[in-house]
Amino acid sequence: MFRARRIWVTAAAVLAVAGGMSGSAQAAPPSDAGPFTATAAANDGKLPPGWRITGKGSAQQLVWRSGTRVPMGDARVEFHAGGRLLGVPTPAKDGRTFRLGLGAVTPKQLTDLQVLAAGRRLDAAGDNSGSGKGRSEVAAQPAAPLPAGAIDPGKPGTYRTTTGEYTLNSVRLPGYPQPIEMQAVVVAPKGATGKRPLALFLHGRHYTCYKPGTEDITGDWPCPTGLKSVPSYRGYLRDQQLLASQGYVTVSISANGINAQDADAEDAGAQARSSLIRQHLAHWADWSAHPETAPAVVRNAPQADLSRVLLIGHSRGGEGVNRAAMDSLYPPPAAQDGYHGPVRWKIRGTVLIGPTIFGQNPVADVPSVTILPGCDGDVSDLQGEVYVDGTRGVSRGAALHSAVYVEGADHNFFNTEWTPGQAEAPASDDFYDDPDQRDAVCSPGAATRLTADQQHKAGSTYIATAARLFIGGDDRARQLLDGSGRRAPSADPARVLTHAVGANRGAGFLPDGQVTVSGGKLCSAVDPDPAVACLSDDSKGSSPHFAQWEASKEVGRRAVALRWSAAGSPVTVRPHKPVSLGGAKGLALRVIVPPNTTGTQLDVSVTDIAGHRATLGRVRVDGLPGTQRTASYWAREVRVPLAAASHAGLDLRHIKSLDLTPRSRSGQAWLMDAWAWRPGTPAVTSAPLPRVDIGRLTVKEGDSGVKTYRVPVQVTGHGSGQVRLYVDNPATGQDTSRLVTVSPGSNAIDVPVRVEGNTRFDYGVQHDIFVKAVHGAVVGAHRGGVTTENDDPMPTFTVTPIADRVTEGQPLKWKVTLSAPADVELNPAFLVQPIASGPELSTLDVDPQWLSENSGEEAVPERPLSKVLSLFLWTSVPAGQLSGEISVPTITDQVTEQPESVRFLAVDENGDPQSGGPELTGTVVDAS
Repeated sequence: MFRARRIWVTAAAVLAVAGGMSGSAQAAPPSDAGPFTATAAANDGKLPPGWRITGKGSAQQLVWRSGTRVPMGDARVEFHAGGRLLGVPTPAKDGRTFRLGLGAVTPKQLTDLQVLAAGRRLDAAGDNSGSGKGRSEVAAQPAAPLPAGAIDPGKPGTYRTTTGEYTLNSVRLPGYPQPIEMQAVVVAPKGATGKRPLALFLHGRHYTCYKPGTEDITGDWPCPTGLKSVPSYRGYLRDQQLLASQGYVTVSISANGINAQDADAEDAGAQARSSLIRQHLAHWADWSAHPETAPAVVRNAPQADLSRVLLIGHSRGGEGVNRAAMDSLYPPPAAQDGYHGPVRWKIRGTVLIGPTIFGQNPVADVPSVTILPGCDGDVSDLQGEVYVDGTRGVSRGAALHSAVYVEGADHNFFNTEWTPGQAEAPASDDFYDDPDQRDAVCSPGAATRLTADQQHKAGSTYIATAARLFIGGDDRARQLLDGSGRRAPSADPARVLTHAVGANRGAGFLPDGQVTVSGGKLCSAVDPDPAVACLSDDSKGSSPHFAQWEASKEVGRRAVALRWSAAGSPVTVRPHKPVSLGGAKGLALRVIVPPNTTGTQLDVSVTDIAGHRATLGRVRVDGLPGTQRTASYWAREVRVPLAAASHAGLDLRHIKSLDLTPRSRSGQAWLMDAWAWRPGTPAVTSAPLPRVDIGRLTVKEGDSGVKTYRVPVQVTGHGSGQVRLYVDNPATGQDTSRLVTVSPGSNAIDVPVRVEGNTRFDYGVQHDIFVKAVHGAVVGAHRGGVTTENDDPMPTFTVTPIADRVTEGQPLKWKVTLSAPADVELNPAFLVQPIASGPELSTLDVDPQWLSENSGEEAVPERPLSKVLSLFLWTSVPAGQLSGEISVPTITDQVTEQPESVRFLAVDENGDPQSGGPELTGTVVDAS
């Protein structure tokens, strides 16, 4: 409807006619009916392409419509303005339209509007794929294979397998109107004796329904008549068969009911998925105790050992698996949970495949393996790296947390039901490929891109590797996961790289802590200031280590940045107290270098408190294959032995500094951390920690008085710990943060919200807070707040002429008057209409720049204004004021003409002219 609308229109209501009042109208913005044809960029004061305002009153929404369908995936589609997250819009069924309530967003906050999904730009002009940065010129070449490990867990075991399904009664989960299915496929070993460990799979967010024989797919639930449910839960049968052949009982559960309803969930469905997982585990515990009550497929399988459970989650299923592990150790608030029974199982580890982690709240005391697909086109920022980085310093540090980077893997092909040519329903490669914008690393056919079967085989192998280590206790599997530089041949030809934290790593040099740096600088993972941020926006690619979170600026999430133009100048890292490397075999460092670079060399040295210094060795770090469209700034793990320090007589229990000295001519690198390292996988016991959950309170503003509400916060569990609290200021869009010590029953997180009642219309205000664990705590629901709803009617408006008969060259003018002032800016809108009779004002009678700004049309060829598509007028009535003016600037010509008229009519909430509503009519006469 609006072409080239000024940006302030996106922050205030467009007033429209609602009802049949002659000569007056209620203020209401138009909907998304009509063309999305804005043409200018936001930074020049106009609305970007595809954006507009819909809704009415306090339900006003900012709407973006994509030129192509945006696939239903796991990454959240987010609206950003000025580098700040505005919110998560709700998708429409067409897969192209996304709506976000504006709330108290002000005009100053709506600059540089962007649509992002996992850091991928969706609204770049002419490109809704998210590539947004053009063609890559890099021709990445595969590297030499790593040496083989001592074992290969990808080899099938000795058991034959049996497959079957079960369907139980659906369950109700808090916040989900429709019941959730309890359906699963079981693959189990034949002939296995004794109790067998249980591996449970959960798929991610995908289309839920399809029409056989067509390309029609939807996100409905339950599926409408004529459509079938997409069997995403059957997509891991190959992985299940491999594990079952090795003696595991496996079950893959369906979550379509959650996928169809999680768009409005504040946590994107994490708690619901956890509840569903634990509902299934509770049934397995029942069946283990009473086998005669089990479905046939379970009765025919070996009895499951619920003391040895491995959870595997793909995409949002990964975040659900993480939450289920957390909830099994640290129970969630009962009101938000969909399972209220006892915990009769023990989760020994998790495998997270291309996972989301919107809460950035990993469970530190449950071992994990996170598979990062190098060509992920859905969760493209590879935010799952936080399952590794986010555990540092939080708890005891004994659990291994491994990142497994699979070069050339996309997001979908780990699930056969999301893979073209293998899926029952329509499926696609999630990495967008344009023949005119081929990606040198990830387009099909590139030397580094895997086929679907190659990728799935690699995924199966590393799932089995995690099972071998976490469930089987075989320490030989660790070297395939912990950065030791070994490969599992069954995954060939995939190139798989790993790094890790935890396990037998001891004290470390952590940029997140109290540390000083000389010769380089401490940089911030997330900061809007390019001088502070570790990676600037114009970098060629992104880093999983620096994935965005809720806050626009994070405190204490850092790396050490090195940049040099000549070899030989050391960068020194000094922790606030000496680090003990005693008993360690080596020093393990995680170092990032730019993609496609080779031969970066660094000497690694340490100095003890007596000033004795020893060079431990030289490391070489090569970059990953990458382009502007990949998250390839990923840390490689390198190790140096401590023997040189021992021989030099250093006191390894009191090391005061770490030096990195570049030996390459020039370059750039980032140190993520360095750890005292020795081999082995220690036993893991969970620490008794406090758990923090943030809730949301919704209140009416009222007509008078002042009330103070508090953000709902629950702290349960045991002991005390530290979290970082971020409080968003809705007026400025800025966050403030502070470190808070929490313990059960305390009110340390006390965020009051003052609400002043009045009788003036506004859009309501949302006060948000976010919490992240720092040390000795876990965080469940990481965000919440107080939402104040407007309870006052939107003003109506009337129109009176100021100058409705003018000489050409003079502007036509009208005054728009509100029935009452509002607390927000309002903008009445009118659409041009044909006149009843006589000559009509034409495109050559008005200022051509005004015509272009208000319609996007050119003046030539000449035509009546009513023939101009989507020519709207609007005016601004600032907050607290009652009126504004609307004008049409005319120009003088040399043509003798009869008086010419123009007519505009107020529009309704759909952007359509409202019969009987306020009109703008005017006449222009010749100057002669």
